[in-house]
Amino acid sequence: MTTSEKPDRLVLGCMGLGGAWDTSPYTAADVDAAEAAVEAALDSGITAFDHADIYRHGKAEAVFGEVLARSAGLRDRITLQTKCGIRLADGDRPGLYDLRGPTIERKVEESLTRLRTDVLDVLLLHRPDPLADPAEIGEALTSLHRQGLVRRFGVSNMNAAQIARLQAHVALPLVVDQLEMSLHRRAWLEDGVLVNTPESAANGFPAGTVEHCLTHGISLQAWGPLAQGRYTGRPETPDEHATAALVSSLAEAKGTTPETIVLWWLRRHPARVVPVIGSSNPGRIRACRDAATGEPDLTHEEWYTLWVTARGAALP
Repeated sequence: MTTSEKPDRLVLGCMGLGGAWDTSPYTAADVDAAEAAVEAALDSGITAFDHADIYRHGKAEAVFGEVLARSAGLRDRITLQTKCGIRLADGDRPGLYDLRGPTIERKVEESLTRLRTDVLDVLLLHRPDPLADPAEIGEALTSLHRQGLVRRFGVSNMNAAQIARLQAHVALPLVVDQLEMSLHRRAWLEDGVLVNTPESAANGFPAGTVEHCLTHGISLQAWGPLAQGRYTGRPETPDEHATAALVSSLAEAKGTTPETIVLWWLRRHPARVVPVIGSSNPGRIRACRDAATGEPDLTHEEWYTLWVTARGAALP
């Protein structure tokens, strides 16, 4: 089994690489910073890297490609994933979603060039495009796979019905759904316990999405899993302060870091959620090491205590 075929416990999100979020050129310092982040990830047992064609207007992929060029053999040791389907606003042109077949194929070719690789391990469709023809998407994905340009496919920010409709037109199984999931963003979890309560309608998360992914073997990847540091150094509300104190206490008792506790909370779920940490800070990446290299060390009661403390109210 190659590295790209092994199940990942943690993924490094590369949105922070590449310098400023504009069309200015990246610098040698930006490449050095990307290399430091990649080295920290590898030192921490993280071998999967998540991109999107829009991150830093393509510069995140480009500096990562520079890092790959600097290190012979690195590409064969990692899982490389990117996304397409969003077009950023440009002057008078609005931002929009574009999952037309030719666009998908062109965006993959552009990402491969920036990343300096011949193949993507995983391609995700970044956002649902209401105008998209799923049959046309299926043809594009099949073509990319037959050409050896993409090994596997998935989606991002899609619900169960959207995944099922798309899957009906895609011969290969969709293997990932990437959603915002964290101890702070809990709608994905609370959807399953707010049934028959007044809060159910306000929850907003598409019912059955987690269960659909579990049933069909679709890996749930969590973007924003560290919740912007709310429980690991930057709490703001009383509930966040209480949760941060609990996270710190558990980390001390278990000989690990607060970041690990927060990530363990996600990974402890039966869906075996795979967090996509978005930090480019080598120190913070290394603070996640125990979540990348070991199994979650949280009891049933500890997991629930974290949930109830973060929600600031008893369960229904």
